[in-house]
Amino acid sequence: MRALIQRVSRASVQVDGEKVAGIGLGFLVLLGVADEDGEAEAAWLARKIAGLRLFEDDAGKMNLGLEDVGGAVLAVSQFTLYGDARKGRRPSFTRAAPPAQAQELYEMFCTMLAAEGVAVEKGVFQAHMEVSLVNDGPVTLWLEQDRG
Repeated sequence: MRALIQRVSRASVQVDGEKVAGIGLGFLVLLGVADEDGEAEAAWLARKIAGLRLFEDDAGKMNLGLEDVGGAVLAVSQFTLYGDARKGRRPSFTRAAPPAQAQELYEMFCTMLAAEGVAVEKGVFQAHMEVSLVNDGPVTLWLEQDRG
């Protein structure tokens, strides 16, 4: 499982011109699920994101987490995070989980993140989404569990 996390002052998702989800201060999490991922990876990532301290304290240090600032997460499933463009010009997505597995783990991740006390909004799985965000900083972080 891979997550691209952006600290945002606001983010939203639209499908067919309608807003389906939105947050103020928090993280936009673009989530990719690999074919070898399971419950353990979802749990690790949910705990990790819930505990991240990416917001600045009074001294300007990144010491505050979502709970400290009243932040939320907007989680968007994005299989293209497993795109491999090392060869040729068209990416291969063979490492991405099949849709049924990816949706189950995406939903599991969101449930686990909410169980950590984080307010979670979600995109629409497999929909063509328009994601809008204001990246605060900018602060962007890539998370992936080390399998070695």
